[in-house]
Amino acid sequence: MTVTAVEEHADRGPLGTEELAARIARDIPPGSYVNLGIGQPTRIAEHLPADAGIVLHTENGMLGMGPAAVGDQVDPDLTNAGKVPVTELPGAAYFHHADSFAMMRGGHLDVCVLGAFQVSGRGDLANWHTGEPDAIPAVGGAMDLAVGAKRVLVMMKLFTRDGAAKLVEACSYPLTGAACVHTVYTDHGVFEPGPDGAVRVLETYGLTLAELRERLPVRLLG
Repeated sequence: MTVTAVEEHADRGPLGTEELAARIARDIPPGSYVNLGIGQPTRIAEHLPADAGIVLHTENGMLGMGPAAVGDQVDPDLTNAGKVPVTELPGAAYFHHADSFAMMRGGHLDVCVLGAFQVSGRGDLANWHTGEPDAIPAVGGAMDLAVGAKRVLVMMKLFTRDGAAKLVEACSYPLTGAACVHTVYTDHGVFEPGPDGAVRVLETYGLTLAELRERLPVRLLG
């Protein structure tokens, strides 16, 4: 965990989805092989520099995925794992679903970005099931990515619609992976979980560090 001063941006509101996607894109190293999870993380593709040499992987069998397809670009046979039409970049490759999962499980991806229901202070991830009796489980490839990618990033809202924190001391939902999350990017801040459950705050948006300490049930360092 890197010790650094907190960048507080309390004079503005929380980050919107596109702002958050752009913020995460800035932290993805050039030349990385990256998987973007279903939902909001797919927006990151729109903010990656064209000359960064970042190769996007999608678990339904493609390397070299480009931004979302629009208008005449839409090909019903060319989608990401979330069934959203996408484009292909020069050199794109296609392969069997099993080969795609072998890439994920075999440690061949540098970065994955996943959504989450909860992340604990020690980096446990819960993102496939809320545990509610009527909820539909959605495992997908999240468990494979959580243990197979070299760096696991999370993109999520910091609070639920009811105001409950999603960065918690211990996950109450079924786990996707244990102590696997490196960095959590949210609308209200950027956080690094630690092995002892203490969370390093790197940036805040719309709230001060002091206000976050009042609302989050984890020990915040900064």
